Amino acid sequence: MGVALGQNFPSKPVRIVTAAPGGSSDLMARVLAQGLSASLGQQAIVENRTSGVVLGEIISKAPADGYTLLVTGNSFWLLPLLQEAPYDPIRDTTALTLAVVTPNIVVVHPSLPVKSIKDLIALARSKPDALNYASGITGAITHLAAELFKNMANVRIVRIPYKGAGPAVIDLLGGQMQLMFATSSSVEAHTRTGRLRSLAVTSAAPSVLLPGLPTVAASGLPGYEAVTMTGALAPARMSAALVNRLNREMVQILNRPEVRSRLFDAGNEVVASSADEFLAAVKAEMTRMGKVIKDAGIRSE
Repeated sequence: MGVALGQNFPSKPVRIVTAAPGGSSDLMARVLAQGLSASLGQQAIVENRTSGVVLGEIISKAPADGYTLLVTGNSFWLLPLLQEAPYDPIRDTTALTLAVVTPNIVVVHPSLPVKSIKDLIALARSKPDALNYASGITGAITHLAAELFKNMANVRIVRIPYKGAGPAVIDLLGGQMQLMFATSSSVEAHTRTGRLRSLAVTSAAPSVLLPGLPTVAASGLPGYEAVTMTGALAPARMSAALVNRLNREMVQILNRPEVRSRLFDAGNEVVASSADEFLAAVKAEMTRMGKVIKDAGIRSE
């Protein structure tokens, strides 16, 4: 029966639920919707919602028939570690594919006398609580990447939260902040002009998006990794036939040259993983960041 379902799917439009317009999840949802509409022969419709809690409620209550999918990122599976949430990201969903990853860059104001991660660690250890780092909202990757760094490097740097990357970068450029674990898209232009100095990339391996930039892991903190992940999920208990069908369709879409180019230009590195690889990546990050969140006593604002 599961095989038959996979073969007959779809017989009506597919709904792809995602976050508010304009972000990386929205872009990914629209890329996949366009591709699926063509390959499945049924329209895939993007439905934008505002918060991770709402997204969790929708996907956890939807039938596992392939007609309601979710495109989301780290905040979805990390939110229950930061506050009470009405869903369990592992129990209540089925992984389909890790579509893209987006590394952050560790950047400092040029006045800071450091040229590498080792320099930064040494300076931070010599001056506890003297360095301020700019971050986005609580639980954002710009926040948790820095807290993971603090935890692993055993340093004390002070968080200054902002409502978004834009205001944070402005103060970093002005010298009010000393460093930031910034999204590459928000600071790359400033690193090219020398207004900010890039030290390392936060991905586990060197990134094709940032050629020549070493990783934090290879610069003094082995095992460090903190990237934005964006992927596709379905409701729990979906049949293997449907999982395989949707994964296959999505991977083919993501590996098209024009799609890879579009996503690369937007600062994303295509992964197009298997369902099992995506699930493993989510679990690994929940473990890694869960320890940081617990040790630092971080709760959502």
